[in-house]
Amino acid sequence: MTDARPVLRVGDRVGFDGEEHLVTGLAGTSVRLRADSGAEQVVLAGHLMSAPDFAVLDGAGLPAVGPFGLLESLPAEVVADAERWRDHLVEIETGLPPDPAPGARPRGGYDPQTTALADRQRAKAVELGVGVRTIERKRARYAAQGLWGLVDQRAARTFDVAGQADARLVEVLRELIAAETNASTGTRSRLIRRAVKRVEEVHGAGAAPLPGKTAFYALVDRLAAGRHTFGSAVTRRQTANRPAGAFTATLASRPGEQVQIDSTPIDVMVLAADGVPVRADLTIAVDVATRTICAAVLRPVGTKAVDAALLLAKMLVPEPMRPGWAQTLAMSASWLPFGRLLDVDARMREAAARPVIVPDQVVIDHGRVFVSETFTRACERLGISIQPARKGTPTDKGVVEATFAAIMTLFAQHVAGFKGANAQLRGRAVAAEWTLDELQDLLDEWLIIGWQHRPHDALRDPHAPRRMLTPNERYAALVAVAGYLPVTLTGADYLELLPVKWRAINDYGIRIDHRTYNCPQLGPFRRQHSGLAGKRGLWEVHYDPYDLSQVFVRTPEGWVTAPWTHQAMVAAPFADFTWRHARRLAAESGREVTETEIARALDALLSRAEHGPDKAGRRVAARTRTAAAAHRPSLPKPEVAPVPAGEATPEPSGADAQVIPFGVFDADAEAERWI
Repeated sequence: MTDARPVLRVGDRVGFDGEEHLVTGLAGTSVRLRADSGAEQVVLAGHLMSAPDFAVLDGAGLPAVGPFGLLESLPAEVVADAERWRDHLVEIETGLPPDPAPGARPRGGYDPQTTALADRQRAKAVELGVGVRTIERKRARYAAQGLWGLVDQRAARTFDVAGQADARLVEVLRELIAAETNASTGTRSRLIRRAVKRVEEVHGAGAAPLPGKTAFYALVDRLAAGRHTFGSAVTRRQTANRPAGAFTATLASRPGEQVQIDSTPIDVMVLAADGVPVRADLTIAVDVATRTICAAVLRPVGTKAVDAALLLAKMLVPEPMRPGWAQTLAMSASWLPFGRLLDVDARMREAAARPVIVPDQVVIDHGRVFVSETFTRACERLGISIQPARKGTPTDKGVVEATFAAIMTLFAQHVAGFKGANAQLRGRAVAAEWTLDELQDLLDEWLIIGWQHRPHDALRDPHAPRRMLTPNERYAALVAVAGYLPVTLTGADYLELLPVKWRAINDYGIRIDHRTYNCPQLGPFRRQHSGLAGKRGLWEVHYDPYDLSQVFVRTPEGWVTAPWTHQAMVAAPFADFTWRHARRLAAESGREVTETEIARALDALLSRAEHGPDKAGRRVAARTRTAAAAHRPSLPKPEVAPVPAGEATPEPSGADAQVIPFGVFDADAEAERWI
């Protein structure tokens, strides 16, 4: 066996810069090369070995590192058999098995000092009952590939999705499966019948052999994997409409850098002003950087352009605390940098714990609400740029689409009058319980306690991925934004030595420890079986524990480097000291609300929403009137006697509750004025 040490020696021939060279000298990190044409040059070793066409052309050269990750996918008995062969080959080469006992001596016929290599090979062939040629072949493969070369390749063989099916039949099946995208959902038997008729029309009856019934069904399932051909038609169309390349994560490094706005019907029946049960449209604005729902507006189905302008107006004023709201909802008791915000704007003293975010850019779809002249003029007035999403591409505003789904799950389903997303999910005799204004009041309160204080899966510290931040915590952390850019590491041999995780390649890429990695090169392998039955079709993913900016995926076409989708954000708000800075800001507020208090307040809100409004009392009505009056600066502000230190402020209740208007901004009037 040749020397397998990864060294470059004088006299080796190498390929470099499109030519063959002889190594004539080594000095420190410099290598002297002589080309076959006679030209000589001195290059740095690092530059030489990093060249794309560098290769050692003769001798042992630089050995390749074995695919250790693939060995984990094999059955234990296959690996054990390869290790037994390795022990025999090592004994042929050295006279002793691996890890011999101290003082051990070679067995008779295997001592390299007294027995030729050919004789040792023949002795081993007799011992194992195989031919000498088998021993020579095993030695050659072990020298070239290491332990992987001794593995029974039948156990490592991957399979073709089409199996042994005729190529003409497979081609017809793929065409028919693609044609099912916009058709009504049918069964496999319908597809098989159409496929048989199509094959006979194109190639003639009996020209292409057909598999048996069970094999035919299995073939159809493999070819239709991940396409929802026989499932929901809506899901099938959405899957087909997904971009062919990698999903690009929407990144923002500061609050307001990008705000996504959209409308959708909320799955709750409400009472209109005339007492008729109707559906309501929910229009929201979501800040990408902090996942803050900057504003949310409920209106009867058929949202008008003025509502979009109203949404912008609500975003730019603090959310006022209202009578009956728990103190846990106050900005002064939250993670937000209350002291700094109060110095800038005195209105923050009575504000709820929702940050005011002025957008630089808003992303909208092509709905008539947002492409209207009213909305455009409002954005021009506020200096906000408008970025329309591409038609038929909901992924351009994926953050707001995902937020809608979260609102339906976390809020709407708990509200009396919830009717479900479709007729199949609807209960019997669903009745409207809440009026539109009452539901708006409930939603505003839930946004503070159930959203802004709730840890968000997309707001994670990359240095501590198990830690989720709330939108308010993220906003506080972005005040002290700082970080660094990681250095990318490369090298195919080094990849083999990295730790391995087995993951599926999904539409969004690969997820490891709450991080998502993706790139366009993963496109052909999404939702596909890796061919490794021992790992249930999962793919081999290597990662560097000290550089989490990218992972490396082994595919049939070679290594694919998949970067972290939020790599650019490492330079922004997630350094450890920014987290400590956010903690310090919370401590400066004088009081930190515990998770228990937050959970208790949220549970009370959802319970109240589920049981409907209290018909006997006027508490909700009083709060609703206060919400309407809060944006009317024309009302005189009554003088309020100061509360002695140490005494709690009495909570207004009933019809005699004293309403303290939050006279800072009339959102409705401002929206009308923009029109």
